[in-house]
Parts: sequence; structure tokens; C-alpha cells
Amino acid sequence: MKKRGILNAQLSGYIAALGHKDTFMIGDAGMPIPKGIPIVNLALCGGVPSFVQTMDAILEETEIEAYTIAEEIVDKNPELLDYIQKKLSGSEHEMIPHDDLKKMSATVKFAVRTGEFTPYPNIILRAGVAFSA
Repeated sequence: MKKRGILNAQLSGYIAALGHKDTFMIGDAGMPIPKGIPIVNLALCGGVPSFVQTMDAILEETEIEAYTIAEEIVDKNPELLDYIQKKLSGSEHEMIPHDDLKKMSATVKFAVRTGEFTPYPNIILRAGVAFSA
């Protein structure tokens, strides 16, 4: 039995299958995911798991080179924006209108649904390359 890292078998498998430049999404409980995109639904109840808990776990196991978020986060959720910018400080980034982020979600390899209920906690991440030390 696996005892560390992401224990959800579906999510662990999707992360292991990521290739360089593949994209995936972490979203809130209400983010509409386009048909055909596999969903790892972690949402248990409001706030569980949170976006931050989910992102922290995923970043422990995934190399990220770029991310895209909704520009509305600047005014509607500055605390979460600060968290994202600190966690992904060395990554390329782009801010686009939320409606465009929803359209862009149709191109991701998979989506992770959290129990988050705060405004605009949705991010599309692009996998990077993990070089050995």
C-alpha cells in the first residue's frame, strides 16, 4: 500500500502519465468541466478538500512550467492569487478572462475538482520536465 504523497489512485495515475507540455486543471466545486475531459472528483463537502490542500499535494509530485488563471482573481480573491504566485514563482503565467479559461479547459488532459467555494480558484497547469539532481 502506498503510504506517502497522493493516495487517490486515479489522480496519482493521471499525474504519472503527464508528459512535458501536457495541461491539466484544478478547479472549484462548481467549475464546469467540458464533456470528454476526465474528472478526478475530490469534492467531499464545501471547502473539503480546499484548493490550497489540493494544489500543495499536486505540486509535491508534479513539475510545473506554466499556469493560466482567470484575471478576475485579482479583485475577487487576492489571497489565493498571492498563494499561487508564491507557489509557482518560477513559472511562466498568463491571466485571461474567466470565460476564456472555461473554453481553454476543453484542451486539458484531465481536471481535478476540489471542494473549494471561494471565487475563481481555478487554474490550468502545464507540466514541465523534472531533471535529476
